[in-house]
Amino acid sequence: QVQLVESGGGLVQVGGSLRLSCAASGRIFRINGMGWYRQAPGKQRELVAGISSGGSINYADSVKGRFTISRDNAKNTVYLQMNSLKPEDTAVYFCNLDLTYYSGGYQRTDDLWGQGTQVTVSS
Repeated sequence: QVQLVESGGGLVQVGGSLRLSCAASGRIFRINGMGWYRQAPGKQRELVAGISSGGSINYADSVKGRFTISRDNAKNTVYLQMNSLKPEDTAVYFCNLDLTYYSGGYQRTDDLWGQGTQVTVSS
């Protein structure tokens, strides 16, 4: 099986920075797309940033110029550097990986979610 472990959330003041990490472990053959989503109380989960296997990147308009997504293929890890944080960035952040792995002697491709990490920006 494959596991995703997120880290890096916490409480930060307005204008501060945080770096989220999401590491995948297990019998991974290939990681395709990687992304970060967030869900604030009472709101739907939304895409924050995504990065494809070829390195193409897209961001939500609300975070452009402040957040940076990156990936380390050797470590099966995706990062989200968040700068100039605002109160409206407060949410639970989830990583999402589209990956191919070995299970029961076969290759499977699935869309997996991390456990979520709380980011709180105080004013």
